[in-house]
Amino acid sequence: MVAGVVAVAVAAGLILSGVLWPNRVFAAALPVRGVDVSSYQGRIDWPVLSRQGVDFAIIKATEGSGDEDERFEANWRDARASGLIVGAYHFLSFDSSAERQAQNIFRTVPADAGTLPVTVDVELYGDYLSAPPSRERVQAVLDPLLDQLEKHYGRPAILYATGTAYDRYLRGAYRDNPIWYRSVVLPPMIPDGRRWTFWQYSDRERLAGYDGDESFIDMDAFGGSRQALETLLQPTGQ
Repeated sequence: MVAGVVAVAVAAGLILSGVLWPNRVFAAALPVRGVDVSSYQGRIDWPVLSRQGVDFAIIKATEGSGDEDERFEANWRDARASGLIVGAYHFLSFDSSAERQAQNIFRTVPADAGTLPVTVDVELYGDYLSAPPSRERVQAVLDPLLDQLEKHYGRPAILYATGTAYDRYLRGAYRDNPIWYRSVVLPPMIPDGRRWTFWQYSDRERLAGYDGDESFIDMDAFGGSRQALETLLQPTGQ
């Protein structure tokens, strides 16, 4: 009994430290993988990072109606120069209008040909962790924002969600939007049986090439071939 408890504790410690990560086994079967980053990774040496089995990078650009990630411009430029497929993500605020959030994204994220559609990150934060807003309130912001993004960039936006956020706000809807699903212990089992397009399978990876306050980097997989990934890219700048 004691030995079993100790073994579980050791395994949990190895997972939390990033040494042992069950999803690595499952993700190893998927040939197209990438990272998602923000200013927490600090200055990134993209040529170094891109040589570590990385095909794409999704980079934090904006949050709410006025925040821009301080490293976005450099990350966008340098990741593209390294040969990676790149995309940007926006952290959705439940308190700002769709119009103001859309304008923040448009000011920040170029409508460059050959890049992934913008991602809208839908997850609970702050006080909403204990008091989640209603589905109707979230959709009142999310729906017009998605419409504006598709008109501006020419492709349906990608939707990133935790399991909780997906179940509350996305389940059974948004069938035209690719889903990027967070499941960092086991492979995704989306509540309504929908197939994921991107899978965030780890938030405890360590790669060479960055020096920020955050020692870990998020890892993602694409649910298809490199050719399939390229079909998502914006064909022309808007």
